[in-house]
Amino acid sequence: MARTLSTMLELETPAPDFRLPNTNPSCGGETVSLSDFSEAKALLVAFICNHCPYVIHIRDEFTRFAREYQSKGLAVVAISANSATTHPADGPDKMTDISIKCGFTFPYLYDETQQVAQAYQAACTPDFFLFDAEPKLFYRGQFDKSRPGNSEPINGEDLRAAVAAVLAGQAAPLEQIPSMGCNIKWKTGNEPVYAVGA
Repeated sequence: MARTLSTMLELETPAPDFRLPNTNPSCGGETVSLSDFSEAKALLVAFICNHCPYVIHIRDEFTRFAREYQSKGLAVVAISANSATTHPADGPDKMTDISIKCGFTFPYLYDETQQVAQAYQAACTPDFFLFDAEPKLFYRGQFDKSRPGNSEPINGEDLRAAVAAVLAGQAAPLEQIPSMGCNIKWKTGNEPVYAVGA
């Protein structure tokens, strides 16, 4: 199974803007923008997709995590940037199916041009970017230590600690371990410099 690590974008980077179509009919409007979360205490932007075994491995727990922390003031949005041409299972219609099947309580956006993924320097699925209220980058890294094939518990330990800290106005965790997953499936010519060799 190929593995790609998060690029670990510099902390305190302002959240890059986005306005993308939403494939989850139960949450959010037809399009969702960064500005829609301007009143949030914190914002989690998660780059995921449908087919990646690393995402599938944590998907149920991530869905529970999102529901729990949304009730505490965290805004959550998921984005898929994979090419639907090479990976049709990650296309918008299938994203709608997954969001309904899994009970997503957050918008699931499709980044067809891949420009938003490039702006965030997203490299893998899953790739997590947690912003404070400003919104500036507070945490980027793994959900927890669990990976397909290892015996670590799927509990969201790392991301839970970061979210608890940002909601409490505490300092960002000193140790932030890169997320790991499948590389984003870039369209030919869209491969960003930071993804070379992924």
